[in-house]
Amino acid sequence: MQVDIAAYASPHGWAERARRAIWDLAWLLLFRPSPRPLFAWRRLLLRLFGARIGRGVKIYPSCRIWAPWNLTMDIFSNLADDVNIYCVAPIAIGAHSTVSQYSFLCAASHDYEDPRMPLVTSPITIGDQVWVCADVFVAPGVRVGQGAVVGARSSVFKDIPPWTVAGGSPAKVIKQRTLRRNQDE
Repeated sequence: MQVDIAAYASPHGWAERARRAIWDLAWLLLFRPSPRPLFAWRRLLLRLFGARIGRGVKIYPSCRIWAPWNLTMDIFSNLADDVNIYCVAPIAIGAHSTVSQYSFLCAASHDYEDPRMPLVTSPITIGDQVWVCADVFVAPGVRVGQGAVVGARSSVFKDIPPWTVAGGSPAKVIKQRTLRRNQDE
């Protein structure tokens, strides 16, 4: 049986691979070793590589971001320690949202029904005021609605409706999210 090598070639052209190599070097030498409180420095680096980063965003130095030019973060959103953003396709994180430590937002997979297993990409959208708790996996194409909370160690393969609490593997809606009024008001 003869194998067509070209059918298994990378879907990323040489320019994309070169851009990623330059980013990987910048991440290794300038982003990763930066002191924890230097959020402005990391925002600047990401913007230089095409990320759309809002005011007051906090990104910790151990975050791994695959292609910053596919990342959008709105004001005061956060990426905690050891978050992995595999943004082969666009990933958008809304205002005042937090992605907690060890979480993995994965905007690509492979078509396992095709023997060549080609790369399949789909954007991820995290709405405003969302909390993605620790060690959560978010699959390609998922939308997490405004105000939702995804419980720790969940695996999200389908959209999460707004203002709900979801958890499990696969994640399912557990209950509606209710907000308490501040006692000082």
